[in-house]
Amino acid sequence: MSASPLRDDTIAGIATAQGRGAVALLRVTGPGARDVLRRVAPGLGDAPAVRVQRLAALRHPETGELLDRGLVSFFPAPGSYTGEDTVEIATHGGVLTPQLVLDALLAAGCRPAEPGEFTRRAYLNGKLDLLQAEAVLDLIDGRSRALHRASIHQMERGLSRRVEELREAIIGAEALIVYSIDFPEEDEPPVPPARIRAAVEDVLARITRLLATAPEGELLREGALTVLAGRPNSGKSSLFNALLGTERAIVTEVPGTTRDALEGTLTLDGYPFRLVDTAGLRETSDPVEGIGIEVARRYLAAADLVLFCAEAGRALEPEEVAFLDGLDPARTVLVRTQADRMGNGVRGTGNGVPGEVLVSAPEGTGLGELREALLRRAFGGILGEPGEAPLVTRERHARALRAARDEVQGFLDAQANGVPMEYAATHLQTAAAALEDLVGAVTVDDVLARVFGDFCVGK
Repeated sequence: MSASPLRDDTIAGIATAQGRGAVALLRVTGPGARDVLRRVAPGLGDAPAVRVQRLAALRHPETGELLDRGLVSFFPAPGSYTGEDTVEIATHGGVLTPQLVLDALLAAGCRPAEPGEFTRRAYLNGKLDLLQAEAVLDLIDGRSRALHRASIHQMERGLSRRVEELREAIIGAEALIVYSIDFPEEDEPPVPPARIRAAVEDVLARITRLLATAPEGELLREGALTVLAGRPNSGKSSLFNALLGTERAIVTEVPGTTRDALEGTLTLDGYPFRLVDTAGLRETSDPVEGIGIEVARRYLAAADLVLFCAEAGRALEPEEVAFLDGLDPARTVLVRTQADRMGNGVRGTGNGVPGEVLVSAPEGTGLGELREALLRRAFGGILGEPGEAPLVTRERHARALRAARDEVQGFLDAQANGVPMEYAATHLQTAAAALEDLVGAVTVDDVLARVFGDFCVGK
């Protein structure tokens, strides 16, 4: 496999969001950046100041029309974000002015930048590895404090260093094997097989620990899909409103009021949740309500967490017990609602579901306990981790780590079955290659297209 070739043309793009605002930022990068700047801002002369903002008249290179007066900065290669000559131009904001300046840059010799092309060039020029580049996107798109912390640490090469340490440990084990093979005439090789096996087992344990952060780490990006379910009038909509702190769902005494799924975003201690209120589950002849119940079941099938609501003070019905039996207890919270109406009545047995919580949405009773239960269920594996601990936040990361783990385990299995160590070592070589793919040391173009295709233009 080989990396995508670096294009040698010059690109330009608007780096800020379109719309009314005080300032817009445009970027130019590539070998012709200096010449483009000379044509668009002729008043700066042939040698623009390096890393110093200068106020310049911005003109169309063909007509000479004055478009704006903006602040211009020049960053020569290799000391720029992309590693190429780069120009940043701050203009007045809005829609028209930045677009007119971009048109002038294109007329001066640039082509329009593709989504993520600035960061892609930074990666190809060795300014970032692939994990850092993905962290840039998460930093832009992230909506939770926890993902922000993880992204910052990943940008600072926290995850990259951990992966490189694992790769070096695998290569170190291979070196021990080679050293042993170089002394075939010795009755006792200089490196005992037990030492090699212990080194590989240590690598396997370290990969497994890192991979264990993947389920919670991936939830940081999209939020844990948390679905409220239960019979009609079981207090789901009231609880939905109470957790969000706003009246999103209509609450009435009429069963079947909720006909569709309502979504809301919730952040607890910096961790993101996607909260969904669904139609009450029951048999119905109403076709509209039936559609809502079908939508609810689809959400339940995809849920990361289920808050099953049942009123306090009564035993669960057989169909409720059967429904709970079909759920994963580790991802389910039985919520006893409407506690304000039931006083200190029967809470129910829990029916095998751990962590039953008694709540009153109007009074706020039990909401703190419920929030803690949500955090433990969704992010329990990483809640105790320090802020600088590396996390696996993408399926691509998890897939590469699983491949490396399986190959390391393949070496141990082969050795245990009497396969000569020099042959079993091919598993270690494949494991090291999987880790190289993870940081982007060797990456094919279609992988880069997937990584950078989600970026915005200008980044």
